[in-house]
Amino acid sequence: MRRWNGWGDDTIQAHLPPGASEFLSSQVGVPVPGKDADLAAVCAQIEREQPSRLTGAWAHPLVETGAEARLRGSYGQSLGDWIALRHGRIGRVCDGVAFPEGRSQVRALLDWAAAHQVRVIPCGGATSVVGHLSPRADDPSPVLSLNLTRMRALTDLNEAAQLATFEAGVLGPDLEAQLRARGYTLGHFPQSFEYASLGGWVVTRSSGQQSLRYGRAEQWFAGGTLLTPGGQLDLPPLPASAAGPDLREWVLGSEGRFGVLTDVTVRVSRLPEDERFLGLFLPNWEAGLAAVRELAQRKTPLSMMRLANAVETLTTLKLAGHAGQIAWLERYLAWRGCGEGKVLLFLGLTGPHDQVVAAQREALRVVKAHGGVSTGQMLGKKWAAKRFAGVYLRNALWDAGYMVDTMETAIPWGGTTAMVNALEDAGRAALAGFGERCHAYTHLSHVYSSGSSVYSTFVFRRAATVEEAHARWWALKTGVSRAIVAQGGTISHQHGVGKDHAPYLGAEKGAAGLAGMDALIQHFDPQGVLASGNLR
Repeated sequence: MRRWNGWGDDTIQAHLPPGASEFLSSQVGVPVPGKDADLAAVCAQIEREQPSRLTGAWAHPLVETGAEARLRGSYGQSLGDWIALRHGRIGRVCDGVAFPEGRSQVRALLDWAAAHQVRVIPCGGATSVVGHLSPRADDPSPVLSLNLTRMRALTDLNEAAQLATFEAGVLGPDLEAQLRARGYTLGHFPQSFEYASLGGWVVTRSSGQQSLRYGRAEQWFAGGTLLTPGGQLDLPPLPASAAGPDLREWVLGSEGRFGVLTDVTVRVSRLPEDERFLGLFLPNWEAGLAAVRELAQRKTPLSMMRLANAVETLTTLKLAGHAGQIAWLERYLAWRGCGEGKVLLFLGLTGPHDQVVAAQREALRVVKAHGGVSTGQMLGKKWAAKRFAGVYLRNALWDAGYMVDTMETAIPWGGTTAMVNALEDAGRAALAGFGERCHAYTHLSHVYSSGSSVYSTFVFRRAATVEEAHARWWALKTGVSRAIVAQGGTISHQHGVGKDHAPYLGAEKGAAGLAGMDALIQHFDPQGVLASGNLR
């Protein structure tokens, strides 16, 4: 069963490898483990303190009002969510959860919500890390979590056009299984792949690990149906159009504020003949940065580039286990010129066999010219095998007494290193305000001709109280967000805005842009049925 207060299936237990605790203690101090809240006690608290208002005359046959369903429907996977759940300090929860099984039921629920002045928060796989799912504390209206995960069918596959239409609630593994049975793939593999939904990917402009080949959401989202409180927006999956603005942009990144995405048509690809992942090391950050920029601007046909800075590279090797093998690798790399300060680069190659071979030859030539050393597919295979399991390490780290948060942005080339330094410095400064140390490290996971994403991870000790834990997290979130804006980056490259990042949206969109968004909201949702606090 899925964990109620952490990541993933509760039968999967991650463990810190030998030496990991000692390494982390040396970086941030001796950990502070604690006891987690009990689910039954939390549910009893909800029943006692927050009885559902969607009962009696307000009831609907599709709405569940049990405490556990309401709890699960009100939290995602942000560190703020974890702190609340693990400590049992529950804020406002939704009054009910509905699981529609088709577009007509979604329409009926939206109409019912409008008639009864019920607020609606659309939900997919509940993997949000920016506060999408929690009801606003200052909103007096009853709140319904509209969970689409029972809407998961592949309804059409146009093989000639390579277009597939799904119900929007389908989760990543189910989507890929249905496509692969027919010889196709969407190729969208974010770290949250196992639990995230197709609709969620679209409305947050998601980016998968192999976006270099398969594209971000805006490349593969071809069309669909958006049900708004005021009507229905149909987006035909045309290959291209010069007929005015592209209305798909009203759906991409809309985060459930304009309407509920019920059906999604995506551009799919034939399953690749060949796929391989290579692990390479470069002598320093500057060399790694130059190599990935050159590969991106040459348009070498790779499916993935992932460059870790020196601290993340060190952390990766320290947490890998197999100390003897890692020691041998370190000696070999030092002999080849990649000693202290080295950086780790993963390259993905996907497609027809001859294209993969040619791309690998070109990529290795470029990386070698920048002083790089290839370790072949050994490290790449290990990364690929654990690409979705690594997030389970958050559970093990929490249990050991550590908290982990991530922040991400994107910036044009020329500002990358300054952005990396600003994010890591801001994280360390935020924790220093509490007399704590922060272990910060960064990678570039999505690379473009004009720039790249910047994805930083922050590890620090758990606090003894929920108040202190929340204060540390919010100081980190605020400090790093301000650093992103100050450096001219986007407040989100791949996680979306939600409630946590909404205060920073204006820095990117400007007053005129925000006013335009507000006008769209007023057009599609004049009663504020979807006014959840997300995005706007």
